[in-house]
Amino acid sequence: MKSIPIEDVAQHPSFRRLDAIAGVVFDLRYAGSNNFDGRVLYRGMDCAWLRVEAARGLETAAAWLASHHPGQRLLVLDALRPQRVQEAIWRDVQGTAAEAYFADPARGSVHSYGMAVDVTLLDVRGRELDMGSGFDEMSVRSHPALEAEQLAAGSISVQHIAAREMLRNAMHAGGFSGIPTEWWHFNHGDVAHVRRAFIRVE
Repeated sequence: MKSIPIEDVAQHPSFRRLDAIAGVVFDLRYAGSNNFDGRVLYRGMDCAWLRVEAARGLETAAAWLASHHPGQRLLVLDALRPQRVQEAIWRDVQGTAAEAYFADPARGSVHSYGMAVDVTLLDVRGRELDMGSGFDEMSVRSHPALEAEQLAAGSISVQHIAAREMLRNAMHAGGFSGIPTEWWHFNHGDVAHVRRAFIRVE
């Protein structure tokens, strides 16, 4: 498997920095302590990157959002996640209920290839939209696959689902696909191909 350290990403032509993507802002939660682990996971690392294919897709998603929902913006919460961080997270969650929400580093996270992004929406005043659960909230309220069930139970609202649909529509316009368990997570491209053919960041 081809790999490079996170420290070399800035010099690699296959990656593009998040602040060079039009219409997108970012607040990488693992670069601070406002995350499920309560600690800085990206200490000393610049993880504000995506692979160029995913970056182009995100730019397309942002343009779609601006056209169809003026004033709304994409907020990136996580992008490139080095393998060494994935391994650190796995050590914390392995054997707990949270394990189901993270890729086993033996298989590899699509984040570690710069081809996955965690994202939400900002309203016209720059406030995060209420999605019915928080980022990295490891509960059934976060599961797109269970929205109808959670709506019927009164755990989430029609407004929450509408906000998620807006996000999904924008991301689908950029060539991203979601997953059943996290409304915020989107992959770009075929996951098996990404793991087989792309450079992993360590």
